[in-house]
Amino acid sequence: MDLRYPVGAFSKPAGTLSQMERKSLIADVAETPERLRRAVGGLSAEQLDVPYRPDGWTSRQVAHHLPDSHMYAFIRLKLALTETEPTIKLYDEAEWAKLPDVRETPLETSLVLLDSLHRRWVVLWESLSEAQFARTLRHPDFGIMRVDQLLAQYAWHGRHHVAHITSLRERRGWN
Repeated sequence: MDLRYPVGAFSKPAGTLSQMERKSLIADVAETPERLRRAVGGLSAEQLDVPYRPDGWTSRQVAHHLPDSHMYAFIRLKLALTETEPTIKLYDEAEWAKLPDVRETPLETSLVLLDSLHRRWVVLWESLSEAQFARTLRHPDFGIMRVDQLLAQYAWHGRHHVAHITSLRERRGWN
């Protein structure tokens, strides 16, 4: 198993997603905060600071990264819904993971933030029309993306990072 991609690498869907596919992906987004909470539940401070792979992030960094990334994705979605094909800005997530707030903020703060953010995000996702799911943005790495592809990317992103923690727990026998 490739420890970098425990659920496989993201693959941008080529075609338009069906309503059933979107509903399933929105459910993934809705479940991400609880999945993360279960994944880090009961881990000691020492365990939270063990990288999930050599030269990888710690579970603490992953848990703080998810709300950082998903806040930015929420804004990307709003830009796509309110502007004509906006070009989104990337950020250096590896450098963000090294900032003092990641080391010093209690994990619970990011768990609550992720939960609150996802509640709003799910309300927005569930409200979108077919035309809104077809709106586009320009991603520097992936090119032109439809809103439904953005949904697929971040449903995958939550599963991807939670699996970093759960696979580490399994490998270390921390369950």
